[in-house]
Amino acid sequence: MQQIFNFIFKNSHRLLFLLLLGVSLVLTIQAHSYHRSKIITSANFFTGGIYERINSVSEYLNLKVQNEELAKENARLKSIIFNTKDTASIAKIDTIKGVNKADIIVSKVIHNSYNVYENYLTINSGEAAGVKPDMGVVNSSGIIGIVDKTSKNYATIISILNVKSQINAKIKKSNHFGSLVWNGKSTGFVQLIDVPRLASVRKGDTIVTGGQSVIFPENIGIGTIDKIYTDDKTNYYTLNIKLFNDMTNLGHVYIIKSKDREEIQNLEKREDE
Repeated sequence: MQQIFNFIFKNSHRLLFLLLLGVSLVLTIQAHSYHRSKIITSANFFTGGIYERINSVSEYLNLKVQNEELAKENARLKSIIFNTKDTASIAKIDTIKGVNKADIIVSKVIHNSYNVYENYLTINSGEAAGVKPDMGVVNSSGIIGIVDKTSKNYATIISILNVKSQINAKIKKSNHFGSLVWNGKSTGFVQLIDVPRLASVRKGDTIVTGGQSVIFPENIGIGTIDKIYTDDKTNYYTLNIKLFNDMTNLGHVYIIKSKDREEIQNLEKREDE
């Protein structure tokens, strides 16, 4: 405290001068509008510059939040577009021979374990929607798999990317049949085995469902021939098939009801007796 008093005493003249200068400035500003406007303008320029810089810093710090909001909005819009596209593609499924609109259950893949040898999909439709085991599952690009097990609201699908999967298929242009299997190597390719050597096959030929079962109607797309392998010890080709579907990115799917399934199965059981 003593030091403060000493400072004031030693600098009393200077402090008095500054006080009087301040009082005179206030009186001058209040008495003259021109000086007042100049001071206010200068103050506004100074504080405005500070506020602008503060606002710039604030905007920069908020960019992350804004970007996240934009990303969410972008994802929402994409979802609307994709869902609209999927909805529109139902009409394509309805035009496939042997499939009526009433025989289709629309569902969505909620789990896909495509990175394993025995791949199963999970969909968000089950017994309550009419889904039963051994129903065929397709989308607008081609076949997906076969219903395996069901609960009230969900079902598991044996994917065509499953080493245990075996589906009847054929070369579209020649009607030569084979069995569609997966060797577990690539998610983009399956194999059509037991194709007779008499068949005319070329790279790029289309492979479709054969229609020799009650699961899939005939001529649903599968893929195209990528490579042709010949086994000299047998009379058959093994064809490497590039899938129409991207099996790692599945959304809406369509479960196909077969109204003749039970009748055909009962008839076949009688023949076996």
